[in-house]
Amino acid sequence: MIPFEDFEQQWLEEVRAGEPSTTELGHRFAEKILRDWHEIDASSSEIILCDGAGDGGIDAAIFIKEDLAEGVEGDTWVLVQSKYGTAYSGGETISVEAQKLFATLEGKRDSLSSMSKELVDRLRNFIANSGPKDRLEYVLATNRKLSPGEQEYLQNIKVIGRSKFDWLFDVDAVSIETIYNKLAEEDAFGPEKINVKLRTNVASAGDILLIGAAKLTDIYKFMNDYRIMSGDLDLLYEKNVRKFLGNKKKVNKGIEQTIESHPERFGLYNNGITIVVEDVIRSSTDDSEVTLVNPFIVNGCQTTRSIWSVLQRRLNSGGSAPTPEQTAWETRLGNAVAVTKIVVVGTEGDELLTETTRYTNSQNTVGEKDFIALEKDFRSWAPAFNSRFGVFLEIQRGAWEARKAYQRQHPLALPKYAESANAFELLKAYAAGWLCEPGIAYGKNPPFAPGGTLFNKIVNEPEFGVESLYAAHLMQKLATGYGFGRGAKQPTRGQTRYLFIMVAVDLVKDILINSGSGYGSASISKAIIALDKGGLLNEIGEAALQLVDDYLTDGNEDCLFNESEFNKLKDLNAFLKSDKLGKGDEFSPLLRTQMSVTKKSFRKSAPIAKMRQVISDYN
Repeated sequence: MIPFEDFEQQWLEEVRAGEPSTTELGHRFAEKILRDWHEIDASSSEIILCDGAGDGGIDAAIFIKEDLAEGVEGDTWVLVQSKYGTAYSGGETISVEAQKLFATLEGKRDSLSSMSKELVDRLRNFIANSGPKDRLEYVLATNRKLSPGEQEYLQNIKVIGRSKFDWLFDVDAVSIETIYNKLAEEDAFGPEKINVKLRTNVASAGDILLIGAAKLTDIYKFMNDYRIMSGDLDLLYEKNVRKFLGNKKKVNKGIEQTIESHPERFGLYNNGITIVVEDVIRSSTDDSEVTLVNPFIVNGCQTTRSIWSVLQRRLNSGGSAPTPEQTAWETRLGNAVAVTKIVVVGTEGDELLTETTRYTNSQNTVGEKDFIALEKDFRSWAPAFNSRFGVFLEIQRGAWEARKAYQRQHPLALPKYAESANAFELLKAYAAGWLCEPGIAYGKNPPFAPGGTLFNKIVNEPEFGVESLYAAHLMQKLATGYGFGRGAKQPTRGQTRYLFIMVAVDLVKDILINSGSGYGSASISKAIIALDKGGLLNEIGEAALQLVDDYLTDGNEDCLFNESEFNKLKDLNAFLKSDKLGKGDEFSPLLRTQMSVTKKSFRKSAPIAKMRQVISDYN
């Protein structure tokens, strides 16, 4: 793995590009943190950026709406305080910015920018109407990970926040270094092994599985010993794609409440933890003690971090005269246990590790993007894609940054990639174009992650593979070239990337239909690749672009603003995110009319004969 400093320089390259102001630097830093760690896609999510001096302690905010069908419980606001480079000066910065935030949320701060004021009004309304599963997440984003002392500052902010907003409020910290560590999991320790003792009563269930129970106090000691040995508690979760800090969908406040209020019932309410290890060494003198070689928690991530959070606060805060309440709680805590499963995967157990990680987590939140990195198909498609098309297929966020940094460090190394394609984003493009799902592609993320409805539908197509992914990449590239997406200069293109892709793919399909060729998904993918190789894909792009621009221009006869369903909603964002968009004449008949007219016109004006020839030659 490349050194962190090289990764950091590469990661910051696009943040620093041009001559951004201090405010712009903070915004770019926050946006990239949201994208790479919190898995929030700016093309399909509303990221609210607040202005410098009047930001009210908030640089960026994102609203994540409840989606029970995809495993997202409760509404969540993520508030990011971006402290890039010298803007961060330790614990004092944490305290000052948190004070600004609390004053803002409590209505004690008036000097807000217009954008911040509008956001704060929404946040106050959210706080007033929040339910038990809703969450207000305050995230501090920095270059380097917080030191233990700085973490204590942040935990104090959490305590203050909960005194004001109860269990709704939580804190988090993320850094470029955190993202680097996530990528460096395979090289986390180099040749050195970490051996950590755990007191637990276990029984063997075959050669590779031990099942038992451990007291919460012993789990806490195990975690503390690991932290001391490794220097970083987060490394205990490096094999867990769901990661405690990265998981924003399922809250862990219920786990903490159980430990606080009824610790003796913990084992009744909780499913326990799963630890994968290279080996287990049993004590020759104590049957209840085992030494775990290179342990990783792959299930029970939130469980163990909640244990850590509560016990660190209640048992490691000092004080030589505990109150009767504290003493009674510690007595009940002594009876608190969690079920433990220890899986011995050995040093070459990648397949067993992958399956253990995937299936032990499948009962929790479905729809985590990082599960793509565990998918066997994607792990085989990635090198094939890279080799065949010369484009780096990123199946885990941050991998492209690491690759670019490696190439910069080793300029003669081959292969050398000049562009990348993110697997998750390609699935969204494919769904928009091939499955006619532009609304869902624009409006939702969970359906496209492993276990999601559209993910399953796509990857289970018999002929889906590297050509399908590359064709989707070409469609994404085409849309980007025309300036579609967030920050678009043309107002008609800011929210219509996936609508454009749907129209463009439909034009390709029309060529195949009128050529008497097969027009299934695989045939469409091959045709797109052929048209690109023949220098004709822009012909498709220009026609699709004209349609989208016309459809989004108010005043045109068959424009979106004349759709009856739009006039019921009066909400452009909601209309473009509808799962009915483009599918039939009931929801968007004017769009269907525009598409029909465009196809007829395209057949007459485009170099159809040449297009058919290059498609035929490719096949």
